[in-house]
Amino acid sequence: MIHLYSRRRFLHATGFGLALALGALSGCTRLMPGTQAASEYLVYIGTNISSEAENTIFLYRLNPTTGALTPVSGLKGGASPTYLTMDAKRQHLYAVNETNEFQGATSGAVSAFAVDQQTGGLARLSQQPSQGASPCYISLDRTEKAVLVANYMGGNVSVLPVEADGRVGAPTASDQHEGSGPHKNQTAAHAHCFLTDPTNKYAFAVDLGTDKVYGYALNPAQGQLTAQSAPAFTTAPGAGPRHLTFHPNGRYAYLINELNSTVTALAYAAAQGQFRELQTISTLPAGFAENNSCADIHVSPDGKFLYASNRGHNSIAVFRIASDSRLTLVEHESTQGKTPRNFTLDPTGRLLLVGNQNSNNVFTYHVDQKSGQLQPTGQSITIPSPMFLFVTSDFTKSGK
Repeated sequence: MIHLYSRRRFLHATGFGLALALGALSGCTRLMPGTQAASEYLVYIGTNISSEAENTIFLYRLNPTTGALTPVSGLKGGASPTYLTMDAKRQHLYAVNETNEFQGATSGAVSAFAVDQQTGGLARLSQQPSQGASPCYISLDRTEKAVLVANYMGGNVSVLPVEADGRVGAPTASDQHEGSGPHKNQTAAHAHCFLTDPTNKYAFAVDLGTDKVYGYALNPAQGQLTAQSAPAFTTAPGAGPRHLTFHPNGRYAYLINELNSTVTALAYAAAQGQFRELQTISTLPAGFAENNSCADIHVSPDGKFLYASNRGHNSIAVFRIASDSRLTLVEHESTQGKTPRNFTLDPTGRLLLVGNQNSNNVFTYHVDQKSGQLQPTGQSITIPSPMFLFVTSDFTKSGK
């Protein structure tokens, strides 16, 4: 039987009660794929805790050999910090606060934090409106001069400048999506992902409500977007595209479709900023007829495997990637919980972590480097409404 913990019981049971007395400090930085395994990792977990006063981001240490997660501290990340990103130097963390109202307007927020290099803590530097309701995705452009935000209920995307001290400034550009689709969840535009391509020339916004991927020429230094005259890609009607990820070689990309439970392999024309469909494949086993919606998608650092999460079937679908980018199903592995909204791989691709939003837990898995298959480590933690997981090397010990 799975027990749902209140936030008070959670903090007491895991030892985070002491963290309530800590200052509002925390942070992290990206360890680039292809590097050797760290002696330990840090894991930042964003949640859907809606109280501004409570700890809403949680910091753990991850043992790269056993997959065990050890609590470090609870951090004040503001209300519902459901998606996070960090700069490459591990000096700043950025979060969307997924709310429908901010400073009296219909908007969520974007928060910037300084990272304490000794504790991994966060100190808020600035907070700005996201310029749309329910921001659900945040990323940095590759020069780290601009923050890109997708506003789900607002149906729009926005760009915020990153100042020299890591603060985010007021939005400098936005674009409102228009349209709808045939599915009951597509009565309006719902921007769900916003990120740059590997060249940083273009930015792409994935919209679940309109079945489109919108492309923009990006000028991060000026914080400007110029919309393409036509969408960069249009899915099958009712697919509900959610997240986009690029293959390490930059020639291919993969789109996970929430509403029809599929993954689309795409050829990417970098010069034009356009995509072409190569294959669409189901994320579900044959014969599964219950309700399901897809959520997250990741390519392994070596580019050999693709992972996609199923909410309903509650599994990670594992695919082998061929040299032409096409996918072949390897297996479905249970997430051991309900509603795997987000998962991630460690920087070496040897561990996979899954956050189960509706069963309040996170599980870890060993990744077979030859087959891509997942093996549960037997390690897990209880945490309220985990929405996002970010793994980095433990810079608080190494000083790097």
